[in-house]
Amino acid sequence: MILSGLSKNLLQFIQLLKISWSRLALFLLVLIASFAIWTIPASATINDDRYEGNVYVLFGGNGSLVPPRMDLPTSLKREKPAILVFYVDDSSDCKQFSGLVTRLQEFYGRAASIIPVSVDSFIDQDKYSPDEPAYYYSGVVPETVILDQKGKVVYDGKGQVPYEEIDDVLREVFDLLPRSESEVLKRRSFNEFNSGMTQE
Repeated sequence: MILSGLSKNLLQFIQLLKISWSRLALFLLVLIASFAIWTIPASATINDDRYEGNVYVLFGGNGSLVPPRMDLPTSLKREKPAILVFYVDDSSDCKQFSGLVTRLQEFYGRAASIIPVSVDSFIDQDKYSPDEPAYYYSGVVPETVILDQKGKVVYDGKGQVPYEEIDDVLREVFDLLPRSESEVLKRRSFNEFNSGMTQE
């Protein structure tokens, strides 16, 4: 009787070990699979519509654009031209366009307010006022809207517009020489204006 009780207990212990070993094997398998997932290289690409984070930080190489240095009401109050760039973080078009916005900041960042605006941040309402970025948004991303010193819309580019197109408008806003006459951003001289007026 004692012997049969012992063998019964021994069988139960062996079965418990088998269950424990299978649980341990399952745990190790899950741990190895988890480690493999954690070590997969980043899947962020500029050509997909997946969210990986802010497009300006990841793809434009410029975390200084978000949040912008100056908001639209302040820019309008100071009569400083504003460049509104509407975007969403999960758009390949916006990811690709972010480099161009960084380039704009390089040349015009001190003279104009460059204001990237995430469309996802808009509060849904019937009407917006002219000092709210949503007032200028027309439903396309990326969209670039340029306001001059008086707050008048002088450009509304939809999609991935070329840098030169935006640069031409900004050269007009800042009264700079055309690109064909000067690669370097240079103001027209006072004499150029006068000579144009006196010649007939």
